Amino acid sequence: MIVNLKEKNDLPFEWIDITNPTKAELSEVSAKYNLHRSLVEDSLQPEHLPKYEKIDDIQFLILRVYSSKATNQADTIQELTDKIAIFIDNGFIITIHRMQYSFLEEVKERYVETGKCLSTYDILQRIILKSFLTYEEPLKQLISTIETFEPKIFLQKKMPALLEDLYYIKRQAYVINKLLNLSKGIVENLHDKIQPPDLNNLKDTLLRQFTNSDQVMDNSNTLLNTYISLTSQRTNEVVRVLTIFSVFFMPLTFIVGIYGMNFDFMPELRWEIGYPAVMLLMVVVTITIFLWFKRKSWL
Repeated sequence: MIVNLKEKNDLPFEWIDITNPTKAELSEVSAKYNLHRSLVEDSLQPEHLPKYEKIDDIQFLILRVYSSKATNQADTIQELTDKIAIFIDNGFIITIHRMQYSFLEEVKERYVETGKCLSTYDILQRIILKSFLTYEEPLKQLISTIETFEPKIFLQKKMPALLEDLYYIKRQAYVINKLLNLSKGIVENLHDKIQPPDLNNLKDTLLRQFTNSDQVMDNSNTLLNTYISLTSQRTNEVVRVLTIFSVFFMPLTFIVGIYGMNFDFMPELRWEIGYPAVMLLMVVVTITIFLWFKRKSWL
């Protein structure tokens, strides 16, 4: 669907907003505004990363926004984010996307229809800002989730099964961090088109989201390493206890094994005190091992 907001709002420039376009619609728009064929093809690729290009007077950029359909188990760029392709010059701005976005409607209603956007780059600045802000709430949720995991790992006696959850948190933070890092180039290339206060606002917002994603990555890595270490430590404790029990029973099993042999010439078998003597020997061996362990501080 193609919507030209100039027709509705009497703008001094054109904003053509295209939702879920067909190839025929894109070909029509491409021919009318002299868009480069390779850039139009890029706008159709759903997996494309953030980028900036300029051909003649037309600038082309791709933004990735956090998807409203992303789940806790999403771990790829396509699952976590959606793409918006934008063509822009002084006379027009063309936005191409497959989904309807509430922040685009907000830009239209709050800034375009009220006359607050005086140029195409005013609109672009608002769109970029809103796209960065889509990451804010998901990152806050990831930080909150990590904070709830910490007491579970450190304070609960039974180690909860959090390995899978920690993987998804780490992976999502990595994807967001990567996309935000690639988006820096877009902001830097628009320094001569966007007013300094607005440009600084974009940089500050991007830096805040980038810092939050870094924090999630660092905390998830730390928590993951701690989780693995504590799991190994508790496994070692179990092995240590089992080893201690085996050390106690090993000499006793040896003694029982000797006197369980069926040889005819075993003089101890005829002793009247043979049984109590062996039992006493086993008690002495057990006490000796116990005292030795205590001396070594292994118990």
